[in-house]
Order: sequence, then structure tokens, then C-alpha cells
Amino acid sequence: MANNRITEIGEIDSISGNSISVKLLDNIKSNMPIIDGVVYQVGQIGSFVRIPLGYSNLYGIVTQIGSGAIPESLRDAIAQDYDLFRNTRWINIVLVGEQQSNKFERGVTQFPTTGDKVHLVTINDLDIIYGGYEESNSITVGNISVSESLDAKIDLDKLISRHCAIVGSTGSGKSNSVAVLMKAIANRNFSSSRILIIDPHGEYNDALSHHSNVLEINAKKTDNKLVIPFWALPFNELMKVFSGSLSDSNREYIREKIVEAKIKSAEENDIEVGIESITADSPIPFSIKRIWFELDDFERRTLNQDRITPTELIKEGSIEEMISNEYPVAGVGNSAPFLNNRAKGLLSFLDSVRNKLYDSSYSFLFNPIDWTPDSNGKIKKDLDTLFLKWLGDDLPITILDLSGIPSDIMSSISGALLKIIYDGLFWGVNTKVGGKNQPLLIVLEEAHNYLKAGEKSISSRTVQMIAKEGRKYGVGLLLVTQRPSELDETVLSQCGTLIALRMNNSKDRGNIRSAVQDELQSMVDLLPSLRTGEALISGEAVKIPSRVKFYKIANAPKSSDPKASEKWLEEINNANEEYSQLLKSWRNQNYKL
Repeated sequence: MANNRITEIGEIDSISGNSISVKLLDNIKSNMPIIDGVVYQVGQIGSFVRIPLGYSNLYGIVTQIGSGAIPESLRDAIAQDYDLFRNTRWINIVLVGEQQSNKFERGVTQFPTTGDKVHLVTINDLDIIYGGYEESNSITVGNISVSESLDAKIDLDKLISRHCAIVGSTGSGKSNSVAVLMKAIANRNFSSSRILIIDPHGEYNDALSHHSNVLEINAKKTDNKLVIPFWALPFNELMKVFSGSLSDSNREYIREKIVEAKIKSAEENDIEVGIESITADSPIPFSIKRIWFELDDFERRTLNQDRITPTELIKEGSIEEMISNEYPVAGVGNSAPFLNNRAKGLLSFLDSVRNKLYDSSYSFLFNPIDWTPDSNGKIKKDLDTLFLKWLGDDLPITILDLSGIPSDIMSSISGALLKIIYDGLFWGVNTKVGGKNQPLLIVLEEAHNYLKAGEKSISSRTVQMIAKEGRKYGVGLLLVTQRPSELDETVLSQCGTLIALRMNNSKDRGNIRSAVQDELQSMVDLLPSLRTGEALISGEAVKIPSRVKFYKIANAPKSSDPKASEKWLEEINNANEEYSQLLKSWRNQNYKL
């Protein structure tokens, strides 16, 4: 009881829903009382207060202080007699949970009444609030900002199954936070955990080197090369890779040719699939070179006097080398040979196809090593071995480094990659490696590139699908972005946990404000004042909204700022050779040469 009198700071004056106005006691000597040798702060935004109710305690968060926290019913009186109220102090609090038998639970089953006493929260109370996590399903990512002696824990199951978003301005510590989360999960040594990081800039290769299998577009070793077989892409996404426009009739013409090729290839590779279910989107191999050759041949052939039979070849072309057949030049007027009047006018499009297939920067797509079909559509390895490489490695994390993908197709290819993975886990839900039996966490770095609001790209559609339905199939999302205002609001609202680091842009803060519960929206105004690596964590994965200082990881991700004061002290002895290497890397589109 004595302790209660020491910690008492005010009493409840009015209650409006979950928002409670508290009048602080006049006899509080300081905003920083000392209790048992510990200094506490009264009335700090985001701090906790305790309301004893019988054998239980309610806990609330301070959301407003000062004259703005005065109840509406008293504001007219203040306007008439300000001197009567000028020395009084008020705070607004929002109830977030309750404690019974030394166990804290989110939500409240009972509400206080006016006149109930309000107390500041001590270290012992904080132990109860932030404790109670089960070791089997929680990870530690840092310290609680108000008391560095308290570990910041996160519920792993809810983090993954309910989706999560990490947002913050450039330099706020997003990449470090992601690396800390990933390392905390990896250090748990689960026997079959799997995390897939879609990394457009190769940021995490070094930071997670001991826990991850890195697959890169420009890897020197074949085992570490990231390949995405063109034949696994949906038809429309494959067509987007090539330049030039197609009429609707020509697009359907090519679609039919690909379906025919996939049907033949299914027989060639002994693939168990019903022919009637094969479409141009089916993940079945086919020879794109043969498709090109046959389409090109039809466009170039000339006809004999009957205008039906093709003329004899002058020079035979090559499917593998993509060399066209040569026919006699069409005659003038009514003299044979004649032009093929049934040609579709596809030569310019087919030239763009050949150019892309020759382009070495697209080899990850059109020459995917053992997954490259021969001219008959026969492959050495199928997608199951690729899935094993992506999702079945002994290490818990797989990083797909997309930094070598040409920027003009980055969104399309990354979206198609996500769709390939999700479709596989969707249809394989009843297998032991399906998402239900072996959940998958997909980390999307630079998520605003996949999910631009109002965009109908495959990446946006796929991520929306995962956000809405992935929970049922064991696929979780972790979105990382510096521009939440560019994200699709539907997806952001599906994220059960929000980790918000320092954020200066008011428009971005507005999007975050709309994603948190109404009573805590005022806490979003704290974001510009957070330290680097400090975050407000709210939602399903934490027992209570928390201000957390993340650990600093040893091998910082590449996105961390270079220190000019240190780097400029280093001498560069062979600048001419270094610039020659720069030029070589630029021309080869490979920074690891």
C-alpha cells in the first residue's frame, strides 16, 4: 500500500470509449520522481501508466499531455476562468492490456471509473508487461528504450503468419533491423526453417553470410547462380520482356504456338499432366528458339506458282544458332515466287526476341543452365530441383540477389518469381514441404517497387494475393520500404505487425497513422524524433506497442552509410587500374569481375 502511495500520480476524470483523461496530482514535486533509487518520468508520450482494479491492474499508454488532454466538458469553463486551471496538468491515456496473477494480456475485460487512481509504471511492472513470451516461439531483437535492462521480444509465429512491415526513412536503420530479425531467427537453429529474401541490391549477402545461401545473377560458380527459366513465366510476363507491340490477333497466334509446343514437350519429358489443362501459363518447358525459328520461317518464305507450296530453300538456317532460313526473293508483279500473303507481320518483333536471346544480361532467363530446353523441349532438370535450391537448403535463409537483372524488367521478373514460388506452395499445400507444414517467410526489400498503389503489375497482384490468402497456406510477408505512401493500402492494412523507424516525411507518416489503431495514432508523431535503429513496434507480434532499440549487427548491410571522414583518409595508389576495372564492370554489367 505504501508503494501505491509513492507511485500514485493522478486520478481519472473522464472516460470516452478507450480514451481516458487523467488529472495529475498537484503534490507531485517533479516530473521525474525517484523510487527505490530509479528515476522515472511522468507524462512522457508513449510511456505506461497503471490503474489498480481489485486484484488486477489495467495498463495504458500516454498519448497526449497538457491542455489538449483536458476533457471536452471542462474546456468551456477554462475559457471563462483560465486562472483556475492554469496550474493543473492533464494526460490522456489509452488502455492496452491488463495483468492478472502476474500475467499480462492484451485487451481489457473491465474498465475503470472516474476517481480511480492512476500510477506510474515501475521496473517491476515493466517486467510483467514485456515478459510472458514463450521461449519456444519468440525472438529477442533489442532492448526496450525506456529500460535497457529489458529485452525486446517478438512473437515469431504471429510475425510470420500475420505479415509484417518495416518502414523508415533512408538511414533510419531498416536494413539493420531486417538483418537483426533474420539473425535472431537463424540463431534459434530450427531444423527446417525457411526464409526467402528478395534482395534487389545485394544488401544482405555479407550481413547474413553465416546463415544464408546466396543465389546471384552474376555468380561465378554455377551452384550459386540464380536462374529463372523463361518457360515458368506466365505468358503475358514473358511477352513483356521483348520490345515492340503486338496486335491482339498476333498475341493469340503466338499464345497458340506456345501451347502446342508445351503439349509436345510434356510428352517429350514424360510430364504427368492432362493435355486439356495445359495453357500458355503452365510451367512446362518449351524451346523458345524453335518457336522463334518456326514463326520467322513462316514470315520469310516465298511461294511457288500455286501460291501455296513454299519455294525451295537457298540456304538452310539453324534453330540453335537462331539463323533464319533463306528463300528466293519474291518476283515482281505476277511472276513467281510470290510473297506469303498469310504472313502476320511479325519480323520486327521476332528481331527483338532474337536480340534478347543473344543478350548476355538475359542469360539467367533464356539460358538457365540445366533448365534450358533443347530444340525439342527436353530438359535435364525440372522445377522441383529449382524449388529445392531456393527453399530446401540446409541453411535457414536463401537470398535471391536480383541486382544483375536489367532495370526495365525488374518488376516483371521479380513479380513472376514470386508467383512461381507462391503457386508452387499453393498447389503443394498437402505435401510436407507445402506452406502449411513448413511455413515460408518472404522478405521483400524495397517493397514499394513491387506494390505501387493503383498498379496492376504481376508483382502487385501477387503480393496482394499473398497478403490476403498467404496465411491460409503458410506463406508470410515481411515488407521493407522507405516510402509507405507508395505502397498499396490494401497490403499495408493486411500487415498484422508494424515496425516503424524514424520517418520525416509527413505523407509517409500519414499512411502509417492510418495503419495503426485509432487510439495510438498520436504516437506516430514521435517518429521524426526516434534515434537511428530505434522503432515503434505495434500489432500482433508484440504484447503491447513498444519503443525498441534494435541491436546493431556486426556486418552491416551494404545500404549503411559510408563514413566519408574515414574513407577519405585512405590512399588510392593505382587509380588508373581502378577506373579501368570500373569500366570493365560497367560494360559487363557485373560488379564482381
